[in-house]
Formats: sequence, structure tokens, C-alpha cells
Amino acid sequence: MALLMSLFFLCIISSSLTSYSQASSSTPYLDGLLANGNFELGPEASNIQKTVIIGKYSLPKWEISGLVEYVSGGPQPGGFYFAIPRGAHAARLGNEASISQVVDVKVGSTYSLTFSATRTCAQDEVLRVSASGKSGDLPIQTLYSTDGGDTYAFAFMATYRRVKVVFHNPGVQEDPACGPLLDAIAIKEMVPLRYTEGNLVKNGGFEIGPHVFKNFSTGVLLLPKIHDIVSPLPGWIIESLKPAKYIDSKHFQVPEGLVAIELVGGRETAIAQIIRTIPNKLYRLSFTIGDAKNACHGSMMVEAFAAKETLKVKYESTGKGGFKTASFEFEAISNRTRLTFYSAFYHTKVNDYGHFCGPVLDDVKVFPVRH
Repeated sequence: MALLMSLFFLCIISSSLTSYSQASSSTPYLDGLLANGNFELGPEASNIQKTVIIGKYSLPKWEISGLVEYVSGGPQPGGFYFAIPRGAHAARLGNEASISQVVDVKVGSTYSLTFSATRTCAQDEVLRVSASGKSGDLPIQTLYSTDGGDTYAFAFMATYRRVKVVFHNPGVQEDPACGPLLDAIAIKEMVPLRYTEGNLVKNGGFEIGPHVFKNFSTGVLLLPKIHDIVSPLPGWIIESLKPAKYIDSKHFQVPEGLVAIELVGGRETAIAQIIRTIPNKLYRLSFTIGDAKNACHGSMMVEAFAAKETLKVKYESTGKGGFKTASFEFEAISNRTRLTFYSAFYHTKVNDYGHFCGPVLDDVKVFPVRH
């Protein structure tokens, strides 16, 4: 009897594991807009009063709560102007309002949300992003692009097969309609990291990262770890108070491959990676810096740190593209070595002092020194 019971439970466990495996394998690889992620499908005329959406499920593919407006780009009543560079429509979240959508994912995989978010009237607007039990508050009062095109990434690890993605305005403003503007929302599954032969740095070319919008991009702002514990740039830590920017070769000039990192916050933007090393062994760190051909100008300097060594690399930018490679040797002092990069100065575009920018970093490599 005991043997029969044991076989019975083994069959149940085997069946459950098979079902789980089939469910995981049937979940497609995600890299693109969420369902109606650009909000071009609007509410029925009967479910909207002026711009306010009426009804929990009136915005196609989304669930809403509180005062959510369906707005168009361009001049608005009251002298406002809504920049919606990736389409004609967007969602605005009023006081304590939210929009959410359930997404099928693979348990254990890391995903990154890419979304365009801009404050509309209040100086202290905040956008709270939640997924898979994790949340982060984005202080969006700093505008990094003057055309309303700020785009952010938020990463999470899937703990369930179905994840509810929520965008929430936790603020309470005098004008209940004030709140963040959401223009486009995409998701991307991060592929597992692998070492490049001989290079101790993972993802040193930054080729694995969040989704980048193809039709319009000012780069993707990667949140510091204080706002997003799971890094949207696998292998790397955004250590600073300000975000780093993930830029692509279609919209910017990058030294190598398809993407690179722009250090847009001066000394307040730093990225780091901890690599495995052997104490007392010599290593060589090499990397490439330059400008993104985006009119970012001035005397740039990137500072690099490894073990007890530091290198300051200068680059004179006219904002028209270009790059240089630098390297230095360091002696490991433990079995883990932290590599850190940051921009020594603050920069803006030549004719747009409200548009923050900075030096580009790419192609980071560490090799053992052989004598």
C-alpha cells in the first residue's frame, strides 16, 4: 500500500513538473511593445468624458484605477504642451491613479520594461513602477531631454508565470489632473550572460540591455540601484544618484557594436562591475570613450578605477562623433575586483543647455597580463 501511495505522489509531481516545463517553454521570447503599449487604441466614445477615461477596463488591454486621462500630443488647455514623440496618444495619471496589465513570462527570467515618462505640471512628480513583487519610485522632475522624450528602464525577475505590471502616481497635487505622462511601454527578456573568451568582464560591450524604441530614441535612462535593485543592464551596477543612458547605433554614434553607455550625470553617474580575480596577479583594463555625435561638447574626462589604480582619460568633444581607447594595468588585491567608471564633468548640448549629455563608454575588457 505504501509503495502504491509513493508511486501515486511521484506521478502527481512528475505531471506538475511536466506542465510547468511546457508552460515555460510555450511562453514566447518578449522584446517589443506591451499590448496597446503605445496607447493608439483608445476608449470608446461612450467611455470618455473630454479626456477622462470612464470605466476600469475602458482603455483597451489595460486596467485603470483613479483619474486616468487619454490625451493627444500638442498644445493643451491652460498653456501646457504635451510632447508625444512616438505616436499621437498617451495616458496621464492623476492623483493616486494607476494603469496595469498582466503579462505572461518565464519564471526565473529577468525582464526589463522600457517606457517613456514625463512630468506634465508639478515639479515633484513621481512615477512608481511595480512588477513581480518589486517596485521603484522614479523621481521624474529632472528632464534629461528637452523634447519630452525621456525614456526609462525598470528591471525585475519573474517569480510567477503571470506578472502584473503596474504604473502608479503616488502623489497628491492641488490639481488632481497633474501627473506623469506615459507615452510608450515595452518589455524585453534578458538573455543569460556569458563570458567572452579571455575577457573577465561580462557584457563589456553592453550589447545585452533593455528594449530600445526603433522609431524615436533619445536613449534609455538606466535607474540607479537605489530605485531598481535588479539592474536593467545585466552584469553592471548603476551605482550613482543619477541614471546612466543606454544609447543605440541607429540614433547615436557608438564606438563598437550596436549600443554603448552615455554618462549623462557627471560625477553623479557611475557604473560598476565586480569581476573575479586572483590576488597579487596583474591585469590590464581597456575601454573606449568618445562622444555620441549628438552635439554634446566640451572637455570630457572619464575616470576609471580598478583595485588601487585610477586612470583619468581626457577627450575633447566637438559633438560630431569620435572616440579613443585607453588602458592601464592593475594588481588584484582580492578575489573580487570592482571596476568603476564615471564622468568627471557635467555637459550639455551645444545649442540646448537643458539637454544633459556626457562621454560615451564602450568595449570594456580585462585580461590577465602574461609576462
